[in-house]
Amino acid sequence: MGLTSNATLVLAIALAVLLFVGTVWLWPRLARGSWRAVGGRVGLLLATQLTLFVSVGLAANQAFGFYASWADLLGRENDQGVVVNHTALGGSGGPLQVVDTVRLQGATGARPRTGGQIQKVDIVGRRTHIATPAYVYLPPEYFQPQYRTRTFPAAVVLTGYPGTAEALFSKLHYPSTALALAKNGRMQPMILVMLRPTVAPPRDTECVDIPGGPQTETFFAEDLPDAVLAHYRVGRKPGSWGVIGDSTGGYCALKLAMHHPRVYAAGAGLSPYYRAPIDPTTGDLFHGRRELRGRADLWWCLKHLPPPDTSLLVTSSRVGESNYKDTLKFIERVQATRLTRISSIILESGGHNFNTWRREIPGTLQWISGRLSDR
Repeated sequence: MGLTSNATLVLAIALAVLLFVGTVWLWPRLARGSWRAVGGRVGLLLATQLTLFVSVGLAANQAFGFYASWADLLGRENDQGVVVNHTALGGSGGPLQVVDTVRLQGATGARPRTGGQIQKVDIVGRRTHIATPAYVYLPPEYFQPQYRTRTFPAAVVLTGYPGTAEALFSKLHYPSTALALAKNGRMQPMILVMLRPTVAPPRDTECVDIPGGPQTETFFAEDLPDAVLAHYRVGRKPGSWGVIGDSTGGYCALKLAMHHPRVYAAGAGLSPYYRAPIDPTTGDLFHGRRELRGRADLWWCLKHLPPPDTSLLVTSSRVGESNYKDTLKFIERVQATRLTRISSIILESGGHNFNTWRREIPGTLQWISGRLSDR
């Protein structure tokens, strides 16, 4: 009876229907003016509304992947962000451990050589000591004998906040989309490293190196590429890596590409914003340090820092997205640098949701594939 299981959703809907039917059936008996009858009517109405609210909430969580478990929902996650014993990292274990495999939706055949494979991994940062789970999509070519000496370009794919990494392949279909595009010759085979930017749950760290706290930007800029390179055949040159994200992940993707162009040759932000917010989910990110606040503001970076030699992609919708005007302004500011390259996907309409991002992902994958090398 997990938070995202169909059994939980069906049970909640069935209970709501039963309470509704019971309310209609018992209402004539409770039509009196006694305190018991009044209490019964109030209780039935409240119970029915509560179960309807729970049913809608469970359905929305399944559709959009806000929370992965009851512990995640209640802020009591304790199986992530754990520092492990690093004495073993120099041995056969390494900073990345494969713990499971997941069947790829839409793949023809069960063998990795024909359908690719998704591996669930645990990653531990050598420098930051951040530990987080992730999913790695390996294309079919990775397992084929003729490609055994080839390295592949890689793209880090980030969720929004809070988000779940599973939603990147179960709801947004990044691996199956990449598989179909590569088979049609519209993009090169790529490795996708899928995770959420929330590496210290439940805190939203906004991919910032927090003074005295999680060094999230360093994890994504240094530890994550190093861990993947140590385990998989990924290109080692700067042009081999890109980063994609939606919402909070989109902001992180743009910032990582701008701050670390020698690591990420391309960054794509789907429905991004352009400066790190400060709210109850983030806490104090900067501890009064102006330079840190400035680096977390992409507008400030464009004005005060040398323009990075990287490629950026931003997306928005004319109707339905609150970032539309800011996105047009961001495109204009980046164009003025004459060094940083900027592209965009602007839909006529589309909200801040999975359906909109699914419409943008094929073009985004083709765009980033065309900007990465496999060496």
